[in-house]
Amino acid sequence: MLPPQVNRLTVQEAADRYVELVRAKTVTGALSPATAEVYARDVATFVRLAGDDRVLDDLTGEDVDAVLLAFARKPDERRRSGANGAAVGDGTGSPVVADGGAVRDGRGPRDGGARGPAPRGGPGQSAASQARFRRSVSALFRHAASAGWVHLDPMAASSVRARERGGLRPERRALTREQAAGLIEAARSPAPPPEPGGSDGRRRRADQRTEARDALVVMLLAALGPRVSELVRANVEDFYTNDGMRYWRIFGKGGRTRDVPLPRDVAAALDAYLAVRAAGAGEKALLLSWRGRRLARGDVQAVIDRVRRRVEPGRSREVTPHGLRHTTATHLLADGTDMDAVRRVLGHSDLSTLGRYRDDLPGELEVAMGSHPLLRRRGGGQAGQAAHGGESGPGEG
Repeated sequence: MLPPQVNRLTVQEAADRYVELVRAKTVTGALSPATAEVYARDVATFVRLAGDDRVLDDLTGEDVDAVLLAFARKPDERRRSGANGAAVGDGTGSPVVADGGAVRDGRGPRDGGARGPAPRGGPGQSAASQARFRRSVSALFRHAASAGWVHLDPMAASSVRARERGGLRPERRALTREQAAGLIEAARSPAPPPEPGGSDGRRRRADQRTEARDALVVMLLAALGPRVSELVRANVEDFYTNDGMRYWRIFGKGGRTRDVPLPRDVAAALDAYLAVRAAGAGEKALLLSWRGRRLARGDVQAVIDRVRRRVEPGRSREVTPHGLRHTTATHLLADGTDMDAVRRVLGHSDLSTLGRYRDDLPGELEVAMGSHPLLRRRGGGQAGQAAHGGESGPGEG
């Protein structure tokens, strides 16, 4: 049955009430603050694209389709580039662009995309971003229907959907073993002092050097694959020692925590950074800029890019923090690590989710077929040896 009366709120009024409710859910733990902010950001985008003064109940399925198409065509402004193509932000507290194009400096508002350099050209939103935006809009209309703000949910008449998930952008894919090793080696190697007129245009004082912190960022991302939000949210007190093993207590999505042991090299990088970390008064954050402020999400990409510039060209490839998360999952699974252990390291509640983080490796299929378990000789030979001039048929002896 249709509701007898509908509260004819404008799109802006409905969005404000819905976002207030979403943020209230973080108090009870029903939603994490990061998830609530994603909903809020998507709803704000919906308001801009749909028109803030329109009545929510007047929107049809065609109107929603138009909004979804407009979002799909929007340039992906999460990373903006300067003249040299590097991400804006250097981890020192200068403005960076993150979270949908907002200029952030660790203190300013999320909204403000009109400031800063022009967005990088290229295609619109990825399929994953389109699907996320559609889910956010659907959640808004589900609540609107139950609250009596609309007669019918227009999402039922919407036909625009993101294409099926295809290949990832190159910088989001896993690094090969050689590329990952090059990045880690560059992080471990001390960087020479920047010369005047260098890539960053200035020479840093000794108290502005961040090599130990940058090395820890790369080591944590490459070895443990945390989400970038988990990394920047980490505090010094989240790291502890138990029976001689160092652990990181990671506060993940949905209020879930997981304790992940640190490999010996990562623990050494942590100790090296803590020995030189200059904390501000009462600052608990693990990763700090040289000014003593907690790093923002956008600063992490700048850290990776700075380390990557020291990798020899043949082993260097652009990569994002999420690409390093893919790298962790891909190489742990390729090395035969138990799938449940990998799931716990990455912080997933379901094994099926691992498929999204497992990328193909060059030559992987050839190696698997070259050592097929059903075609191995009992004496230790392999089918590949027999195929290249060895004795007759497999399985003899």
